[in-house]
Amino acid sequence: MIRKIIKIDQEKCNGCGACASACHEGAIEMMDGKAKLTREDYCDGLGDCLPACPTNAITFEEREAPAYDEAAVLASKREKADSELMQWPVQIKLLPLRAPYFDEADLLIAADCTAYAYGNFHKEFIRNHVTLIGCPKLDGGDYTEKLTEIIKNNNIKSVTVVRMEVPCCGGIEYAARRALQNSGKFIPWRVVTISTKGKILD
Repeated sequence: MIRKIIKIDQEKCNGCGACASACHEGAIEMMDGKAKLTREDYCDGLGDCLPACPTNAITFEEREAPAYDEAAVLASKREKADSELMQWPVQIKLLPLRAPYFDEADLLIAADCTAYAYGNFHKEFIRNHVTLIGCPKLDGGDYTEKLTEIIKNNNIKSVTVVRMEVPCCGGIEYAARRALQNSGKFIPWRVVTISTKGKILD
């Protein structure tokens, strides 16, 4: 059938993975450092991935493609509902300063409410990351010193901070920023904000 579907320009794609995270159907995967539309029947043609792409590598096109298979998408989500957690413990205050799982790790530093607010948290954020969670308001402390030591004393590849939009969540973002600065290392990092409605804001 002829229908509207996304097209990914491989020359423009910078491999950031934002589109794969934004695709709630799981139609896009990262392969060889680039985003690929791997399941045309999972693409609903609504384009949630378009605004997520920082390089405008994704556009719509009308062409021959399989029909959108909502039943297959739902079945796939159920199959992928297993935990993606790679290590234990996860609470920042319980984590050691050094551990084998930190070597060459992509760190996820997340406010603990984010996993409850965002339904696809395991697949989009925990997968392939060492997970550190906390709540500066409830824990009543500043994580800066501990996060600094973890980043400084281990070979960390990247840092992703996931926080809620509420003001109290600023504490975890502040601690992560300060830890990166204090570590003296130049590590790729990003901040993702989740709304109280469970949507990614930025």
